Amino acid sequence: MRIKPLGDRVVIKRLEAEETTKSGIVLPGAAKEKPQEAEVVAVGPGGIVDGKEVRMELKVGDRVLFSKYAGTEVKIDGEEYSILKQDDILAIVE
Repeated sequence: MRIKPLGDRVVIKRLEAEETTKSGIVLPGAAKEKPQEAEVVAVGPGGIVDGKEVRMELKVGDRVLFSKYAGTEVKIDGEEYSILKQDDILAIVE
């Protein structure tokens, strides 16, 4: 199944959280925070959203940082994705 976002929405897949801290301590599953870094899976067309022209600045494959509580989480074919607005993307990681 393929996801095609509408308007200024973006579909992302979170990247795996670190298993160990920088000092070498192994974290159990419950102690790990959800990562705020993700890969863009699909991008909406942009256009006129709420009466304003929106130009999409992201493309599929970009690694991004996003707001901690942004978007809606969905599960499709056993994979977890988040759908959020382009405004909730904070930065592109290069």
